[in-house]
Amino acid sequence: MTYFCPFDGNPSTLEQALALSDMWAAQQGVNRRIARVEGVRAWKRRTIGRFLWHSGSSAGDARAVWPSRVAPAPGDIQIEDGFIRSRGLGAELNAPLSIVVDTRGIYYDPSRPSDLEHLLQTADIDASLTRRAEALVARIVAADIVKYGARGQAVTLPRGRPLILVPGQVEDDRSVRLGGGRIATNAALLVAVRSARPDAHIIFKPHPDVEAGLRAGGPRPAEADRLADTVVRDASLTTLFGQVDEVHSLTSQTGFEALLRGIPVTTYGAPFYAGWGLTRDLGEVPARRTRRRTLAELAAATLILYPRYLDPVTSLPCPPEVLVSRLEAGHAAPVTILTRARRMQGRVTAALRGFA
Repeated sequence: MTYFCPFDGNPSTLEQALALSDMWAAQQGVNRRIARVEGVRAWKRRTIGRFLWHSGSSAGDARAVWPSRVAPAPGDIQIEDGFIRSRGLGAELNAPLSIVVDTRGIYYDPSRPSDLEHLLQTADIDASLTRRAEALVARIVAADIVKYGARGQAVTLPRGRPLILVPGQVEDDRSVRLGGGRIATNAALLVAVRSARPDAHIIFKPHPDVEAGLRAGGPRPAEADRLADTVVRDASLTTLFGQVDEVHSLTSQTGFEALLRGIPVTTYGAPFYAGWGLTRDLGEVPARRTRRRTLAELAAATLILYPRYLDPVTSLPCPPEVLVSRLEAGHAAPVTILTRARRMQGRVTAALRGFA
């Protein structure tokens, strides 16, 4: 019997076909538990429906929620963007190509275990999976893939003192409110970094959603210039990675992306990648995170085992390698009228805030 890959039509081995079938079956098993979905915005319901589709009748009565819009209750399944999301911002109404469907909690809420934390604490991640993770990470780094795509311009940073990148965050985001601990603002984070490393040259990069004028987040430009040595706006994150010596993060995914590139990371909150022996942690990381993990094991759990991916060409659930192949080839979702309108709204808001 001959098997073919549904993503590119090339011949496939029996083992590859079985692995894909097992992945689809596992996702369908969780999807059948979901009786209703709440909190998903209208513009991305069709995409989320593709992630959550299942054959046959529902086998459960669970509610799935998008927690930024509907407060989760005990027993809810939580849905959130994944870690390789798209080539554009979610705030610009670009549909996600990756999500997480978490049955225990959600990865950015350290108050209770999530499926990701459970994997990192308990899973047996074997040599075959770590090799797969290492190969995936190498491709991600080589292709300059980050959560929203490599937006921005190349910049050259000054040399002399140690260069520390501080990624800004959306201050009302749930990851900040739930995982930031005593630090609730970008200004407070910059003060903490300055206190921890007075010898360093601090580079502050505002969050892309804030730069685009689509979400709230300080500090104001004058205050940012006072608290940081250099503020880089509209700068490519991956070009910064190639120059900085360290990344200091509250809960930002940028810290995880820096780890993938071999950059030392200090955390001030409790992000999902803290507490496993790979970061210098100054925040209150849950004491239940006792397992020591290698970078390949962290990547395997975070990029392979935990999220779901959708092939933008076939609209089929796919392994991460398929999505990375599409991004390597330059595939991007079409720019819709809604996205253009959202970008224009952001430019007006940014101008009023003094960022333009």
